[in-house]
Amino acid sequence: MIQERIFELAEYGLATGLIEPADQCFTVNRLLELFGLDEPDDAVAEADKERIPMTQVRAEEALEGILAEMLDYAAAEGLIPENTITYRDLFDTKIMGMLVPRPGEVIRKFNRLYKEEGAQAATDYFYKLSRDTDYIRRYRIKKDVKWTADTEYGTLDITINLSKPEKDPKAIAAAKLVKQSGYPKCLLCRENEGYAGRINHPARQNHRIIPVTINDSDWFFQYSPYVYYNEHCIVFHTEHTPMKIERATFGKLLDFVSQFPHYFVGSNADLPIVGGSILTHDHFQGGHYEFAMAKAPVEKVISFAGFDDVKAGIVKWPMSVIRISCGDKERLIELADKILCAWRGYSDEAAFIFAETDGEMHNTITPIARRRGDDFELDLVLRNNITTEEHPLGVYHPHARLHHIKKENIGLIEVMGLAVLPARLKDEMAALEKALLDGADVSADEVLCKHADWVEEFLPKYGLAVGAPGLGGKVTPEKLHEIIQAEIGLVFMEVLKDAGVYKCTPEGRDAFGRFTAFVNQ
Repeated sequence: MIQERIFELAEYGLATGLIEPADQCFTVNRLLELFGLDEPDDAVAEADKERIPMTQVRAEEALEGILAEMLDYAAAEGLIPENTITYRDLFDTKIMGMLVPRPGEVIRKFNRLYKEEGAQAATDYFYKLSRDTDYIRRYRIKKDVKWTADTEYGTLDITINLSKPEKDPKAIAAAKLVKQSGYPKCLLCRENEGYAGRINHPARQNHRIIPVTINDSDWFFQYSPYVYYNEHCIVFHTEHTPMKIERATFGKLLDFVSQFPHYFVGSNADLPIVGGSILTHDHFQGGHYEFAMAKAPVEKVISFAGFDDVKAGIVKWPMSVIRISCGDKERLIELADKILCAWRGYSDEAAFIFAETDGEMHNTITPIARRRGDDFELDLVLRNNITTEEHPLGVYHPHARLHHIKKENIGLIEVMGLAVLPARLKDEMAALEKALLDGADVSADEVLCKHADWVEEFLPKYGLAVGAPGLGGKVTPEKLHEIIQAEIGLVFMEVLKDAGVYKCTPEGRDAFGRFTAFVNQ
């Protein structure tokens, strides 16, 4: 069986273009060595010659099964310490690493395509490579639950992330015993490329990165292994240097979309609570996707003194967004820096905006750049990370009433209108729907009780109410599922409202106006 899978994997490499016909024998021999085999059986080798070549689609469908059988064999033969997800992931990455071109070859092809056919041809190649090498595990991404929710602010994207496997207890226990290593320093560092990984750090033999120069500084370009949207890319500094939002940030973002005009790119904020999960390594996220925030219209046109050539406005969005656009990048950089500097030091007690308390700075910006024809566009999302006794996780953070759905930080992706919800919700929502249909007491269930108040709040909107004998007969399971998904979308809208420093109310807009007036002063 293992010999057959080895030949099949080499065929997969041919079908996807990872290897050429001249590489086939070489690849088979490397895989034989990996599995401790000296030679294939004659019958297996002869049968492979009669194999019908795979198509790209067939190859994609076959990969998960091929790797699963290879990993079962590896576990049975003691080639991996434990037959757990963590160790299987380390080993299957090692397997796939044998089919991936060397970094220099990937970079040369990317640059050639960019020069001869344009930016999109280059990124198309690199994105396909990242998927074919199983760095982006297509078969896991398909497990993510995705839907859209219509709100007063547009159609929001909702995802329940299931593609990132949870660590098994044995792996967690083993990781505690492993000596802590500073190599690579984080998951974004360039040293990850080709790294074998360990129990507490993922393997990256199938990972490739592309060097890019933005704003006269050295950066790298890669894709996220857990793509939350189309061509979800990461652009990271060559050095392990902390996140910082400053004037140069706007220049880098705009330079990137100059080179890759079909992509947007943005940065998480540089402060805890309102920042991303990795603040220790300066990086951006981008991709070939248009989020709800990008589609949102300008609610109110505004102007900034000395910048009559720059269009500006407040965006109709639950978070607090100033949109500026112009054909001249330098003018945008100048104005964005002026707004950032003003916001860093701005306080408005009446609106509960404090630039600092006890020496801790609170104000920062989440910036997003894109092209609009010949113009450049920047969305500047005002952020503040102040905490209080009432809101210990953040005043401008999902409040406690929403934690049953979303408690985690609101980073760049969610700012733009895509909810990344915890995996627990898939099972919880299925159990909740069953409980409601059966007439079970949701408040008495130790897992579902956190959703009880929410359910009692939204059911009346649909002419429904909790109670015996339940909702069975009053609504179909399919319709209830639609209702639950729609209401989760509305919860996410409330999450974004909580994260907005200026609320979408007359008082909030007046306070927003005081800030823009302050910028002009």
